[in-house]
Amino acid sequence: MAHRSSLAPVVALVLTLLGSSVSAQVAAPAGQVTLAATVTLAPTWFDPAETPGVITPFLTLYALHDALVKPMPGNPFAPCLAESWTMSKDGLVYEFVLRKGVRFHNGDLLSAEDVKFSFERYKGGGATSLKSRVAAVEIVDPQRIRFRLKQPWPDFMTFYGTPATSAGWIVPKKYVERVGDDGFKKAPVGAGPYRFVSFTPGVELVVESFDGYWRKVPPVKRVVLKSVPDESTRLVMLKRGETDIAYGFRGPDAEEVRRTAGLTLKPIQPTVSQWVVFTEQWDPKSPWSDRRVRLALNLAIDRKGFSDAEYLGFGRPAPSIIPRDFEFYWTPPPYPHDPAHARRLLAEAGYPKGFDAGEVATDAVFTPEAETVINGLQTIGIRARLRPLERASFYKADQEKQFKRLVRVGSGAAGNAATRIEAFVISGGIRAYGGYPDIDALFRDQAVEVDTKRREALLHKIQQLMHERVMFAPIVEQAALTGVGPRVAEAPTITGHPFISPYEDLRLK
Repeated sequence: MAHRSSLAPVVALVLTLLGSSVSAQVAAPAGQVTLAATVTLAPTWFDPAETPGVITPFLTLYALHDALVKPMPGNPFAPCLAESWTMSKDGLVYEFVLRKGVRFHNGDLLSAEDVKFSFERYKGGGATSLKSRVAAVEIVDPQRIRFRLKQPWPDFMTFYGTPATSAGWIVPKKYVERVGDDGFKKAPVGAGPYRFVSFTPGVELVVESFDGYWRKVPPVKRVVLKSVPDESTRLVMLKRGETDIAYGFRGPDAEEVRRTAGLTLKPIQPTVSQWVVFTEQWDPKSPWSDRRVRLALNLAIDRKGFSDAEYLGFGRPAPSIIPRDFEFYWTPPPYPHDPAHARRLLAEAGYPKGFDAGEVATDAVFTPEAETVINGLQTIGIRARLRPLERASFYKADQEKQFKRLVRVGSGAAGNAATRIEAFVISGGIRAYGGYPDIDALFRDQAVEVDTKRREALLHKIQQLMHERVMFAPIVEQAALTGVGPRVAEAPTITGHPFISPYEDLRLK
């Protein structure tokens, strides 16, 4: 008894210290972080079922929702809602073990039913590729789900476990069935670190820390995503402390952030590339059907001058629509800036005085990219006009192939060379205006090739043909220049991802 009595004060002290440590670790979320986005937020980006093969929706998905597997800091395939997964030796079966005890924001427990339901309702970019190759989705038990493929497909995890698509981002089946797709967009429920509070169209999305998030309770209580398309307005807001983080700075405004006391310019190198699509290259009546005319445009663009001026040297002149950091990238010879040669090519093609190219359509955020193309065209006698559109409208029109002649297109979707080619190059691609039979055949061959070297050779051949035929006019692999205010202690990033993420790692001082 005396021995136990002498230990009692020590035990009490240890318990007190442990208690205070635990309390510090699970301190209640506090404070608010405001982020100024370059685009007008759209409700369609609240639903993982509808991402159009671009990175923008993941600005909100990383807050509201979670995936079985997704890129995280230091891990491009981090286990999230799935704690583990396996692939069969023949490459035909992928089985995921779900993390136990995960709840959606409304209290529903995550189960394999939700995973199957989310996959089946997915209709965004990559849906055709995924669903045409999956023979069955089988619920083994509430915590285990199995995907059976029709044949080995080496890109299954690239499509399912990265932002190449959002098919692996999970929504609650019962809730969606009760409120419907439109109701879900108005009041989304996910399993992410933040829960939906309110959305004011054209103004802001408000989310609050979800104390049931499996990874950890986000330390910042409230995050407000504001729609601020005007760059100069974002700069003023950041300098005044009206926003803590502001995206999308360029040139002089980026320099202003860098030299302003208390502000930090955070350059991020995402896998985002910008290029021009010749939508009429398959129309023999169009000037753009002539390879020499397409090559002339490529030679007219001053890529390095544009990249240095707009992205302060953090961007990179693009020789391809495929980012150089992607797996299976083939390095094409870069296009020199040579307007004189471009004018000779036009004369050879029968356009010594140039011609009227009509409109160059673009997402308004990337007006500078479109303008540098138009300026290049002017130097070789081709006249063109700018047609800027708000992002959601631009994506819709582009997916519906509404644009004629020239379109400034870009993508920051994750993946590899094959995923970018599938969306933008092959016939029937979700963002492709046409294609070539031999490229389509090579793509079909690589999609089922399990030998990495042979597959790489096929994808390199496709990219070589793209370059030889001058299918596109690459512009830049852009840098994301983000302004961070003095209240922010940690603005986390994920390799290749242009936005501050994961949100649960965001901290205030």
